[in-house]
Formats: sequence, structure tokens, C-alpha cells
Amino acid sequence: MKLEKPYTLEEIAAIINGKIVGDPAHLVTGINEIHMVVSGDLVFVDHPKYYEKALKSAATTILIDQEVECPEGKALIISATPFDDFNRLTRHFSPFAPQKEPIGIDSEIEESAIIYPNVFIGNQVKIGKNVIIYPGASIMNGTIIEDNVIIGPNSVIGHAAFYYKKKPTGYDRMHTCGGVLLKKNVEIGASCTIDAGVTGMTTIGIGSKLDNQVHIGHDTVLGENCLLAANVGLAGCVRVENNVTLWGQVGCASDITIGEGAVVLAQSGIAKSLEGGKTYFGSPCSEVKEKFREMAALRQLPKLLEKLK
Repeated sequence: MKLEKPYTLEEIAAIINGKIVGDPAHLVTGINEIHMVVSGDLVFVDHPKYYEKALKSAATTILIDQEVECPEGKALIISATPFDDFNRLTRHFSPFAPQKEPIGIDSEIEESAIIYPNVFIGNQVKIGKNVIIYPGASIMNGTIIEDNVIIGPNSVIGHAAFYYKKKPTGYDRMHTCGGVLLKKNVEIGASCTIDAGVTGMTTIGIGSKLDNQVHIGHDTVLGENCLLAANVGLAGCVRVENNVTLWGQVGCASDITIGEGAVVLAQSGIAKSLEGGKTYFGSPCSEVKEKFREMAALRQLPKLLEKLK
């Protein structure tokens, strides 16, 4: 999330009553979670396991729960509860705004777009030329839909990210202030769900096609000309490169990469990054020839056990 104007470290810290380490005039130009940070951003970290990742990231301001050595050119804000204070900052700069009308404020819809009845359009939505949105679809805040996109009935584009912190009192949700970007010529089937990025954009690349009942998690980036069959589910922060095909009911864990041109056969489970240009099957999946050899070997197991009796 880019801020409307730069804020000083001192100004940001004052919002959450945090202690600063670094130049009080150090500038913060954005607030992002770790997968989306760029120079000028503030990021939070609240576990020693991830200190190094946050401190070495592109972020130049780190909201952290311990006073550690500050990298050159960066600044720290010390907080007892970084997750909560990160939420306080994002809510401060992007507060929840209830909407009672079917089209929100500051939304832009090209005249050539066809919007069927019973479509909900949130705030700051941009809809391009020749877009078709079928009945019952919900297009949530901050969604950008480029030209020639088709969205099937009852699909939800830009619902809140599934991102929680477990506490003794239950689960606290990370405040969502990101959005979804559907690039040109994308087709979204019926009853699909694409979660908004936590602070950035969940992105569907040019020409990609999603069948019915596909789910895409927060901050996932789907490349160009990908094909996702029904019931595919991608967790958050997945990177899918161009020309990937995922057949029905493929499930994918978070924070992995699927290489260009990969094909994953139906009902497979992806637990780690996959190289491009290969075909995969199984759960956890592996290259299809290897998996079929494993299955053939398992079929021989009863005969082997009989011989051992």
C-alpha cells in the first residue's frame, strides 16, 4: 500500500506510540507485508525466526518487537505487539468504509462494459473496455479490471485476505487494504473467489482462464495464458509463471513457485516449488513418470508380501 504522501519515521511511530531507532526524519512511503515490500516500505516482524528476512528485505522501515542492530540506511520502530500495530497503521491509512449503494465511490466504469443486474461494485474500482460481469458477482474495493475481461456469475473478486494471527483469545485477522488486478483478456468462471492482497495486489495475468469454482489466495500472482480447471485452490503468496496448466482439484501450498509451462494433473497436491516445462501428478506431486513408477511398484507389494509368508 502506497501512502498518499511520505511520512517521517517520527510521524509514523507517533500513531502507535512506538520507540524509534534511526533518523526521526527517515521517510516511509508505503506499508506492506513481507512478500510485497519495496524500498520505502514499512514491514512488521514479530518472531526471531523471521528477523533476518525482514531486516534484509527491500523494506527500509521495520516494525519489530526487539531492539536489534539496525541495517545501514534503514530504521526501526520498536513495538511490543508488531502485528497489532501494523493493523493499527493500515486501518489508520485505509479505514473500513461501509457501503450501502451497489456502486461505490470513486469507481470508474467504461461505457462499453456490460454489467448485469445484481452486481456489486465497491469503492475505487476500475473497469475497462468491453468487460462483461454476469449477475451476482461482487467486485470489492480497489479491484482493477482491464479490457476484455469476463467474470462469471456469483464470483467474488477482492474479498478480505485469509491471514490471521493466533492468540490466546482466538484468531485476529490482518486488516486487508490491498486489491485484485485482472489483466486484459482474463476469463473468470462462475462462483470463483479471488482474495485481495493484504497490502498489495493479487494478480491474474493477461489471457489466463479460470474455470468454475476456482480459488486464488491473497497476494498470489498468476502469469500469462495460464489455464486453471474447476476446483483448483491456490494458497496465498504463490507465484505461477506463464503458460501453466492446473487440472481439476489441484491444491497448492503457500509461498511457492510453479515454473513456466508446468502441467499438474488432476487431484494433485503441490507442497513445494516445481520446475517449469514438466508434467506432475500425485500428492505430494512429483514428475508424472516417476509417480507412475511408484504406483506400479506399490501394486506389486501384495505379491511380495505373499512370498514372504
